[in-house]
Amino acid sequence: MKRALPEKPLHWVGSAKVDLLEFPQEVVDDFGYALYLVQIGGKPPNAKPWKGEGPGVFEIIEDHRGDTYRAVYTVRFSEAVYVLHCFQKKSPSGIRTARVDQNRIHDRLRAASEDYEVRYGRKKT
Repeated sequence: MKRALPEKPLHWVGSAKVDLLEFPQEVVDDFGYALYLVQIGGKPPNAKPWKGEGPGVFEIIEDHRGDTYRAVYTVRFSEAVYVLHCFQKKSPSGIRTARVDQNRIHDRLRAASEDYEVRYGRKKT
């Protein structure tokens, strides 16, 4: 019998969890399940690499009643998963993600790295 992988802890950066909980309940449930898959070492089918921050940063995309919701997380760290940002896609520039969201993800990735070093030492992937 195969043994399940240990579940990695999930850490929320900034207001990511509060923001997620403001989404429609169906979206919250879908993101919750997708993040659980990440915690046990899987990759959700609705996840894709986040462009701009290099490897190990992904976004989960969920469409709901004509709106698009996203959760950006990182698996760069061997002992934990960090959720960096949850937001509703409302880009004024078409398909591009708004600059404010891109900057927030960049800043929160840096904050996650600092938090990881404090919590777990310098043991990156």
